[in-house]
Amino acid sequence: MAVSLLVYMQSSQALKSEIHRANDSMLRQVRYTIDTQIDLMKRLNMEITWNTKLQDLMYSSKSSGDAQFTAYQLAKEFRMYQTSYASIDEFYVTWEQEAAVIRPGNVRDFATAFNTIHNTGTMNYGQWLENIHQSANNRFLLLPHLDSAEPRTGIAYLIHLPKDLNGRETGTVVVMADTGRFQQAIESISGFSGGQVLILNEENEVLLSNLPVSINQDSLLKHLPPDGSRMVNMPARDGDSELFYIQSSVSKLKYVLVIPSSIYWEKAEYVRRFTYISLFISLLSAGVLTWFFMRRNYSPIQKLVQLLTDKNSHEERTDWNELSFIQRAISNTRREKETIALQMQIHQHVLRSNMLNRLLKGKMDTLLPYEEALKSFDIQLRSDDFAVILFVVENSESLSAQLPGIDLNEKNKLVQFIISNVVEELAGHYHHAGYMVEVDEMMVCLVNCGEPESALFREDLATIAAEAQRFLSSYQMDLTVSIGGIHSSLPGIAEAYREAVDAMAYKMVLGKQEIITYDEIRSEQADHPQTGYYYPLQVEQQIINMIKVGDFEQATRLISEVTDRNFNQPITSLTLARCLIFNLAGTMVKAVNELGGGDNSLLGDNPLWLDKIIACDTILEMKAELQTLLAEVCAYAAARLEQNVSHERAESLRDLVVKVTEHIEEHYSDSNLSVNLIGEHFNLKGSYLSKLFKNQTGEGVLDYINKYRIGQAKAMIRARQGSIADIAKLAGYNEAATFIRVFKKYEGITPGKYKEING
Repeated sequence: MAVSLLVYMQSSQALKSEIHRANDSMLRQVRYTIDTQIDLMKRLNMEITWNTKLQDLMYSSKSSGDAQFTAYQLAKEFRMYQTSYASIDEFYVTWEQEAAVIRPGNVRDFATAFNTIHNTGTMNYGQWLENIHQSANNRFLLLPHLDSAEPRTGIAYLIHLPKDLNGRETGTVVVMADTGRFQQAIESISGFSGGQVLILNEENEVLLSNLPVSINQDSLLKHLPPDGSRMVNMPARDGDSELFYIQSSVSKLKYVLVIPSSIYWEKAEYVRRFTYISLFISLLSAGVLTWFFMRRNYSPIQKLVQLLTDKNSHEERTDWNELSFIQRAISNTRREKETIALQMQIHQHVLRSNMLNRLLKGKMDTLLPYEEALKSFDIQLRSDDFAVILFVVENSESLSAQLPGIDLNEKNKLVQFIISNVVEELAGHYHHAGYMVEVDEMMVCLVNCGEPESALFREDLATIAAEAQRFLSSYQMDLTVSIGGIHSSLPGIAEAYREAVDAMAYKMVLGKQEIITYDEIRSEQADHPQTGYYYPLQVEQQIINMIKVGDFEQATRLISEVTDRNFNQPITSLTLARCLIFNLAGTMVKAVNELGGGDNSLLGDNPLWLDKIIACDTILEMKAELQTLLAEVCAYAAARLEQNVSHERAESLRDLVVKVTEHIEEHYSDSNLSVNLIGEHFNLKGSYLSKLFKNQTGEGVLDYINKYRIGQAKAMIRARQGSIADIAKLAGYNEAATFIRVFKKYEGITPGKYKEING
């Protein structure tokens, strides 16, 4: 049977190949002959389209007389084209502006030109106009053609000229060749093969055929590929015909040869009969041999079935097809093996994560040979140098919102999977080994240096962190990254992890989405030791006074001065930073209590103020919450102050305060300036004036005098205008000791110390 089928297939293939080759050669000959004529038509069309007189006629604004003269010259020039292209039977250009047709030697209106060229009775004037105006560009179609002998059908090639500047149609170039010029090439191939030859345009419309197109053939033509791909032969079985197709090399025409199947298969009939006889003999012989060998070789299969049945004796055999039973038994065994392998893989991942967790936490088991354990988990140590990189996702809630319909645990696994793949790939790209594990809601990458004692290992760690942060931002992941130091040996992994955790803690000071390196923090701490904690009682009292009068801007300025002075240091202690924020919040609570609002709704309605501040991850977030709290407290204080003082009195008092401050600023250098002297100046008792001033500004007149004098003295010290005694007199103090005492009260340091700092 195999030999018979092989002989039949080879013989049929050889016959088909020869038939295809012969038909392809004939189709190529037809294509060459017709493409030569088509190429002449396209070339003439191109020369007419780019004729300078035609361009001038269609796209220039000429008078009617000049345009007619240009058209006449163009018609005379067309005579030369007629001589050069003798195989072109007809060509003309429609002139839409004048509704005329320009032919070689004459210019006629549309109706006259139609009657002269196309009026054979097969097409009316309206159909001709529709074909000319609405046909697609670069289109081949059939048009009737009159000549001196008899009416003939011609293949026309249409090109629409571009529209003018006003968007109006200009004209169409029509080049025609009579079908008789193509018929000879078609007849030669149809006479040889006995088939039908068709010439199709781009829309698979029949332009020319040596026989009428049958319904069956028309359905075959609809299955031609719509694209212009060149196919040497394309046999297609449909009914009793075989179809061959080839694409024109110069146009979008297609050449199709349709041969009846009876002719096509005539030469293969002998081979087919011989194959049928051979197959019958083969089947008969195969039946006898199959019966003989099945009787001889069936016993091993029986033994195999018996073996599988004994092995699975607890299962009841439901089918008596031995091969199906064996297949089912093998499938069950493979399925059980795959299930066990999957469970082992899951357990392997859990055990590897647990071992890496213990290494990172420093909980090493002395009885466990870690070198063998690492190899069992596919962890190959490339050197004895290790480092740890921590990744914290700052926008996990927004990421969860972008993945609706997925369980929260699955969302976390997906995020961890993405980060692990990216970071481990980046580590491998820089010739290091990276192993990811989740520890305390952080993604930890244990990096093993690829080259022993690599000098660029530290730089590679920073590059890996930066590229991972930048790449994962495209997945809307906002990451904060910290990098520990480089340590040798397995016990050093715990130290590297501790340093990375310490570096991550500085996220509160440095902010989120940063790359924090432990070595940089340690070097900055060594170069810039902690300078202390600045929040004197005088400043706190000033902030309380500003809050009590509801002056949000002044209170904000004072708080900003305090925070800037503490946080603008190179390295700020995390404990002192939190302490400062909590002290500032306590200052606001004190101000509310001094206003008499300790038991009112302001604090009662906002019991979670401190909880919000504690929940913040960074100093910037704490300062933002503190600013919100300050705005509410100042608004509350201003409202209470407004309730106690009428609007008119408040305006009067504000005006009085402005005048008092101006008077102090003008006479601050007068050592005799006092509260009583100012009260006499404004016809008020000194103590009463000071009370009114304090109600409006939060501080007494004397405090303001001293504060202003100290401010001027500080400016004089910075400008180096003299000694401390001289500056004291210029600031309004007769005694230098008094000046020093007041200066230290408000600034926390002596004038001499201040001069040293600003010297």
